[in-house]
Amino acid sequence: MEGKMKAIVKSQSGPGAELKEVDIPKIKPNEALVKVKATSICGTDVHIYTWDDWAASRIKPEMIFGHEFSGEVVEVGSEVTNVKVGDHVSAETHIICNECHQCQIGQYHVCQNTEILGVDRNGVFAEYVAIPATNLWKNDRDLPFEIASIQEPMGNAVHTLLSGEVTGKNVVVIGAGPIGIMAAATAKAIGAKQVIITDINDYRLKLAEKMGATITINSSEVDPVKEVYDITDGNGADVVLEMSGHPVAIQQGFKMLTFGGRISMLGLPSKSVEIDITNDIVFKGATIHGITGRKIFETWQQVSGLLKSGAVDLNPIITHTLPLEEFEKGFELMISGKSGKVVLIP
Repeated sequence: MEGKMKAIVKSQSGPGAELKEVDIPKIKPNEALVKVKATSICGTDVHIYTWDDWAASRIKPEMIFGHEFSGEVVEVGSEVTNVKVGDHVSAETHIICNECHQCQIGQYHVCQNTEILGVDRNGVFAEYVAIPATNLWKNDRDLPFEIASIQEPMGNAVHTLLSGEVTGKNVVVIGAGPIGIMAAATAKAIGAKQVIITDINDYRLKLAEKMGATITINSSEVDPVKEVYDITDGNGADVVLEMSGHPVAIQQGFKMLTFGGRISMLGLPSKSVEIDITNDIVFKGATIHGITGRKIFETWQQVSGLLKSGAVDLNPIITHTLPLEEFEKGFELMISGKSGKVVLIP
């Protein structure tokens, strides 16, 4: 397809981004061209927009960023057989090598040579995107594009939650960002005994309660470790999902974990965190899971099933829908913490 398109471009090092007119990408034989119908802003995109140390070390301007989306296939390469023009799709954003040891044994989600859409190659804050067809996930045609666009972050939540047993457990989610809230909603849907979520943002704690969290704790007002032990009759949390990446919150997560409990860690601290390994890991017999991305495509199957069954309703998490041209307002909302997911419509 020839022509121009609108795209949000990180054109230079430093804060901010630009809406520019650029060429519609040309596809390779193994790729599909997708018309983007909805794209949502992620915490990673905020890092790129604000240009923190991580972004400065990883992102190479000029590039289109953004990775969460849904759309319609408008063109396919000569080697593509798994999707066709007209299909409604989203995408697994981790593009794998299929050659490393992990790929050879089926652990695609921890591929040593992962390339990330919108981080290592042009992304989806645009009217069109070219993506390897094997990364595309076909959506039900009755799934709204806005909901379909947030399946990828929901996959993070589901992978973190389901890395161990949940049913009948006391689950604590640390961090009420959109992924933490989706994890809380899913935990409630699949039968957790109690779903406790902690944060310092009252707006997002209220949103978490609306989505199914049974107890919310503002950890700037009370000691969350004491609160969790009180709520669980002195036993502590069976499952802790660490979604914040804050050093203090991480330490609190290990403290509130019960003996023999499981902590799954998705949050990314910006510096090293000191943990009492002797008392909080070894003597507790704790299980620790590091979480990256989603299991390809096992997690996508789980997410699709949860949405199709109606067990999880993601509508409340989408608090703002804006045209692509108003991306700056969208980022301001995300940075302020006065939003859930912000969806942009090209």
